[in-house]
Amino acid sequence: MKKIAILGATGSVGTQAQDVALMRGYGVDFLSSNSDVNNTESAARRFKPRFVAMADEAAASELKVRLADTDTRVLLGKEGILYGIQETQADTVVNSILGEAGLLPTLEVIKNKKRLALANKESLVIAGDIVMAEAEREGVEILPVDSEHSAIFQSLKSGSRSEIKRILLTASGGPFFGKTKEELTRVSLEETLAHPTWKMGKKITVDSATLMNKGFELIEAVHLFSVGAEKIEILIHRESILHSAVEYADNAVIGEMSVPDMRACVQYAVDYPERRDAVIEPLDFTSLSRLTFAKPDTEAFPLLTLARRAAADGGAMGAVLNAADEEAVSAFLKGRLSFAGISDVVISTYEKMTDASKLSSLCDILDAAKEARQIAKSYIKE
Repeated sequence: MKKIAILGATGSVGTQAQDVALMRGYGVDFLSSNSDVNNTESAARRFKPRFVAMADEAAASELKVRLADTDTRVLLGKEGILYGIQETQADTVVNSILGEAGLLPTLEVIKNKKRLALANKESLVIAGDIVMAEAEREGVEILPVDSEHSAIFQSLKSGSRSEIKRILLTASGGPFFGKTKEELTRVSLEETLAHPTWKMGKKITVDSATLMNKGFELIEAVHLFSVGAEKIEILIHRESILHSAVEYADNAVIGEMSVPDMRACVQYAVDYPERRDAVIEPLDFTSLSRLTFAKPDTEAFPLLTLARRAAADGGAMGAVLNAADEEAVSAFLKGRLSFAGISDVVISTYEKMTDASKLSSLCDILDAAKEARQIAKSYIKE
């Protein structure tokens, strides 16, 4: 029986990873969460892991009391998450922690030579060079769980890196596809959270609406697949059926198609290189009326262009981009910033920190992220 650990177990991808574990019969040795005591307790009682960790220490203390009648050990705080990674007997660790908080767990998984099923794209956005170098040094496999990068990974089995002409990175376009820059100044929080095809957490749903998520995925692809950003073309694909593709030198395009369901990506990462019985519904081609593709509107969604720039600038600029975006989206979700203001804050913060492109050490990169957060906050109304 395969054994996995799930970091960020109560988030969108984490709960889908739990579904896959139940459907495929995986053992779950370690779970982590931030502060969701109720759902973490339910997961712990369902899977009976040896360890559960919670980043929020008060929540961890409460969970410890609730699980006192079980054999599961509760670990406290961020240090507890790292300890759980060190001690887990899992073959594969699914990292679906949200945001910058997932970076150190990613590095800890690599340090402990576990297969990494990576759903935390921020690890590569913030410190992609460092993460990939460590993975190569330790001989650790990184299997992408983002649907687009899983599709690219699978498509690359048809050729070599030297034969790549383009990577076609698809995007749903979010809820505001076709809206002008001026129209976006009037959209509401409720409209922003109404994603047309995917069910995700609020942060990533907002990032999908601004297309920042696709910008992060572009940077992620640069590191995962060792290609320049200029070889990555973003296509708006409203139906979310072709999850991404690779065009080779002979103009053959190889892609992966399936219903939009992240459970397939989790399963592929855990079972790779084998393919096992499906955990998702089959794709019914006769029910598809059409598949459409369009170029993104970078005037209305300027963060996509900024992400390309961050990929080229390198250094700590990905960390700056992510930190500013986390602060801006948080303010938007709290009603302290408009939708259009998200782009304004991120762009203004980025422009103030262009010298961070010269930084390369993990310590310096994380310090730059802290500075970016403070600058971003200064642009947001109290």
